Amino acid sequence: MTENITNKTALITGGARRIGAHISEHLHGKGMNVLIHYRQSENEAKKLKAKLNKRRKNSAEIFQADLNDENVYKDLIDFTTKHFKRLDFLINNASSYYPTPLNKLNIADWNDLLGSNLKAPLFLAKHAAPYLEKTKGSIVNITDTRIKSPKKSYIIYSIAKAGLVTLTHSLAQELSPNIRVNAVAPGPILWPEDKNEFSKTYREKVVNETLLKKIGNPSDISEAIFYLLTSASYTTGHVLEVDGGRSFSL
Repeated sequence: MTENITNKTALITGGARRIGAHISEHLHGKGMNVLIHYRQSENEAKKLKAKLNKRRKNSAEIFQADLNDENVYKDLIDFTTKHFKRLDFLINNASSYYPTPLNKLNIADWNDLLGSNLKAPLFLAKHAAPYLEKTKGSIVNITDTRIKSPKKSYIIYSIAKAGLVTLTHSLAQELSPNIRVNAVAPGPILWPEDKNEFSKTYREKVVNETLLKKIGNPSDISEAIFYLLTSASYTTGHVLEVDGGRSFSL
């Protein structure tokens, strides 16, 4: 049974563009207030805020922060709770993604990829927990179905996303019984914006590896998140794979 979510507040990191924007718009369309975090996508964030507030006045706000900066985690949570007077849902979606071949590894890439994909979800959960406890809220982390069989040259990214699964399990125990913590593991949904990153042959291979023989839509992820936030009241510590069955072939 879906709970009444009208005027509840969701914080979405990386929520201004690509899948993050779809998540923000989907949750807002269900009646939630949304705090949209962004790092560099200022224009996209402002346009999305205006679009959502036109639909429902004062229902969307934005916040700029580099999640590699450990000083911003508390600020982001504080801003959200002061603006909307509550926090019900945290969606850790922000993610850096790029290859790091072993022979080119460096500390800067380690800090960046671990920062956005693992450190930020942990410390945002820490600072959000007192507010989520009051509202019996929920956290959803966005991981990756490929961690079962890491893609070559994406060592650090794979480590970070695998760590996020373990973090999901750990937080589910730490924050029970009043806060549920789950994850969504997307498969092929949106290709990288750099069209040269994956060849046509590789993309066809990925599609053929799915049982459904197609890539998914951002709405598949948004709907999975909404389900975990509002309907899965007896589910915590779970990773929901939304990958067209690709994980069976990895």
